[in-house]
Amino acid sequence: MLLQGKVAVVTGSGRGVGRGIALALAKEGAKVVINDVGCGIDGRGTAEDPAVQVVNEIKALGGDAVPNYDSVSDFKAAANIIKSAVNSFGRIDILVNNAGILRDKTIVKMEEDDFDAVIGVHLKGTWNCGRHALPLMREQGYGRVINITSSAGLRGNFGQSNYGAAKAGIMGLTLCWALELGRYGITVNAMAPSGLTRMVGTIPGMEGKEPPPEMNADLNGPMVAYLASERAANVNGQIFGRRGFGYTLFQQLRPLAMMYKPGGLSPSEIAANFDGVFLEHLQPIGIPQMRRDDKKEEKK
Repeated sequence: MLLQGKVAVVTGSGRGVGRGIALALAKEGAKVVINDVGCGIDGRGTAEDPAVQVVNEIKALGGDAVPNYDSVSDFKAAANIIKSAVNSFGRIDILVNNAGILRDKTIVKMEEDDFDAVIGVHLKGTWNCGRHALPLMREQGYGRVINITSSAGLRGNFGQSNYGAAKAGIMGLTLCWALELGRYGITVNAMAPSGLTRMVGTIPGMEGKEPPPEMNADLNGPMVAYLASERAANVNGQIFGRRGFGYTLFQQLRPLAMMYKPGGLSPSEIAANFDGVFLEHLQPIGIPQMRRDDKKEEKK
């Protein structure tokens, strides 16, 4: 098994994509901390205990796991998530930053708390857990971090400026951490998963739909398990995705074209030459299979 003897923390792993990732790691031999506060998709609490449910699933498979209920958005609480791994299993080798919430609204209707809450869980939560786990990984000379980003941050998505901004920021964290920590035997990559989960089910037009086989959230787990393994030692600072039954590799931002004149260009010169230089290279925005008519804005 690829992860025999390794210890993993998967945040937000009581349901959906995180659960599928946790199960995939456990099936490859990892001992797993199942972190989940048991909240609704908006970050507000419920009485359910999905963390224990996943722990029991893993134990039924012959693996080992423990639950954790701390919030990634709180710096001190995030330290307890990492301590759960060390206290229970003696170390931490793998961190999957998956925890997330949604509060979708268009920018003209979004409240400050909607923005702060989503940024706090996704972006700050990723940083919090990394800040506590990465020194331990550096000390032991080994570590694997997989940050969960989204096409909403890499391409944009209607009504998700808070979520998209957080997920784009996670891409930035991934690239910076990869540069800082590669020399210490630590790789840091990101993945934009797909799957019809509770969170996706809130998007207009997706409510109440049964997921087709290719939208099974568990299909994200195998790629994360590989990236978490020793076999992926040469993979660092990359952004992966999933489409249907396949996995994709995102091209990172780079210049596509250049308008140049010695001494600089005036606004009128830019206007005269813009289309000839840049027009054919302008990029489409939005997630291709989920672009919607802007007329649906009022439904948000």
